[in-house]
Amino acid sequence: MSPSEITGSLSCVGIGISLGGHITPVVQEHIKSSDVCFVAASDALVELWVNEMHQDVRSLQDYYSDNKSRKQTYREMIQVVLNEVRAGKKVCAIFYGHPGVFAYAPHKMISIARLEGFKAIMEPGISAEDCLVADLGIDPGKYGCQQYEASQFLMYKRIIDSSAYLILWQIGLVGDLSYGIQVTGAAHREILLSLLYDNYTSEHEVILYEAATNSISATRMDYIPLKNLLCAELKDYTTLVIPPARPLIRNNEMIKKLSMIDN
Repeated sequence: MSPSEITGSLSCVGIGISLGGHITPVVQEHIKSSDVCFVAASDALVELWVNEMHQDVRSLQDYYSDNKSRKQTYREMIQVVLNEVRAGKKVCAIFYGHPGVFAYAPHKMISIARLEGFKAIMEPGISAEDCLVADLGIDPGKYGCQQYEASQFLMYKRIIDSSAYLILWQIGLVGDLSYGIQVTGAAHREILLSLLYDNYTSEHEVILYEAATNSISATRMDYIPLKNLLCAELKDYTTLVIPPARPLIRNNEMIKKLSMIDN
């Protein structure tokens, strides 16, 4: 197919966290001007809301199911979206929050579409991280910030800097090797705690965070001792925020070298 024959296109857009309150005018235009929209959002209200902006809205949420790997779900999502792009349609794939933050499918869709010669873009949205910074009053630049997907944090060797914030996303799914959608249990959390106790005491205060998804729902900000993570009620989207446990240590040698340059 020559470039002049390629008519399909893809835009992966983020509608933010708070229903209706975070969407940007640019994202709205992508939705309204598309031939077909796909929506990946666990909240049925989001789909109803998008339906008010476009006449052809198709849910991607049905591809999730119990006892099914998220990897398979993502492959199916990618395929159904790209089939419409290949059919020459202007496609808008709509994702909760930011389509590029902790989201495999949008990145893969765009990569494949571009390799096949189609125009494909990503339009940012307000992410859970943005909400977390605002709700908890955290400045990532003050002490520094490390953040990981919780299961990946366990599966790979990391160097923890306990003088910075440590943020673990999807803490409810920690240790799930099946890549399912069910919250894991105390045994998985015990393994995580055994790793964290190398750098934090069991009494160190941590935060369980869940962003509010609409104007009437409450933001979850539960401050608990780290040891209470074992029995805490978690959802698949709960985030664990661990504040610094020790002060920053000045690197006087580097400061001296910088001072010599300035002088």
